Amino acid sequence: KRGCEIDRIVQGVMGVRSNTGQHPGGIVVLPLGEDIYSFTPIQHPANKDIDIITTHFDYHKIEQNLLKLDILGHLDPTVIRMLEDLIPGLDATKIPLDDKNVMSLFMGTDVLGVSPEDLWDNCPLGTLGIPEFGTDFAMGMLIDAKPTEFTDLVRIAGLAHGTDVWLGNAKELILEGTATISTAICTRDDIMTYLIGKGLDSEESFKIMEAVRKGMVAKGRCDKWEEWRADMEAHDVPAWYITSCEKIKYMFPKAHAAAYVMMAWRVAYCKINYPLEYYAAYFSIRVKTFSYEMMCLGRDKCERHLREINEKEKALKQENKKLSDNDAKMYMYLRSVQEMYVRGYEFLPMDLYTSDPFYFKIVDGKLLPPLNTLDGLSDGAETLSLAAKAGEFLSKDDLKTRGKVSMTIIDTMERLGIIKNLPETNQLSIFDMF
Repeated sequence: KRGCEIDRIVQGVMGVRSNTGQHPGGIVVLPLGEDIYSFTPIQHPANKDIDIITTHFDYHKIEQNLLKLDILGHLDPTVIRMLEDLIPGLDATKIPLDDKNVMSLFMGTDVLGVSPEDLWDNCPLGTLGIPEFGTDFAMGMLIDAKPTEFTDLVRIAGLAHGTDVWLGNAKELILEGTATISTAICTRDDIMTYLIGKGLDSEESFKIMEAVRKGMVAKGRCDKWEEWRADMEAHDVPAWYITSCEKIKYMFPKAHAAAYVMMAWRVAYCKINYPLEYYAAYFSIRVKTFSYEMMCLGRDKCERHLREINEKEKALKQENKKLSDNDAKMYMYLRSVQEMYVRGYEFLPMDLYTSDPFYFKIVDGKLLPPLNTLDGLSDGAETLSLAAKAGEFLSKDDLKTRGKVSMTIIDTMERLGIIKNLPETNQLSIFDMF
């Protein structure tokens, strides 16, 4: 092509991104009969080798014209289903949401029959492994907010999922005594209902809520804020409340927070009343990097690995570095395992013939680890399990051939006592015959 035509094409593609990320569950819905090119170009995400296509523009640019759905996976219903399968007669939907023992789990550890001093790092609450409330950050929020009722937990969940709602905002207001968990802004609905209660027009209250929860006020993109602010002041809305609104960049919906907390509450109920079933479900579904060698060989070994990660973290802090995501997750998982040991429960040794390939089983009051918890075996656990069900392994060669496992894994099994006295091959020595 001529130079001037090339220059024209170059001008047309300047500023176009070469690749984009993708939302794991984002689905854009087109009106019937419309073509995607009427709204946005499309392209493959950063990984060009997959068939998935994404919109070139992010959804903020096209949300006025197209509907976007977030079809997200959620592990908590899977955990609940496994708990119902393990516990005869349990209907999770009938677990009372006003159980005092469950509420106490979010306030201390007594209901588990242990003290904070027994738990690793003097963990002050019993919420390890409880969805939404099991991290140190979430437990810090619980300690600061001092919840006493289910509704307080809903508000805390709203705070945890917002942006600039807790840190530098509600946390300071609560700690200095200006607000409580019941009066601070925690979910987007709080703003509208509070303002209506103060006498503001319901439509105006809704618009204020939308402007605040989208971060338009905090980013200075709301032309009507001064007018609304004057109206709020005229209706005796406290100055701290208005200032809090001006800091918020995103807010969680209350119904969404309530759904999360209901799931967490049901899991917490089982943690208290059905501990073995709870740990079986938690380790099977939520713990993706469970290590038989690190976690199932006794409390002492579990705590030794906790100390090692602790020391590693301290060394990294001196270099202004953080633990890898894998080490940070392993640390949290090990803490839950240590909690289980402290509560008096143990693991059985892995068994090639009775262990499930993927799920923990309860046998004789103990947890039997699945095959996929053995380091390096995760992808081949089902094949090994099927081979074991077909017949007893006669030798290491037989285990390698039928079970499709490497000699490295076989050596690990022998070292850990999972296989004992298994000959190298099926062949008999002539000397063994006499």
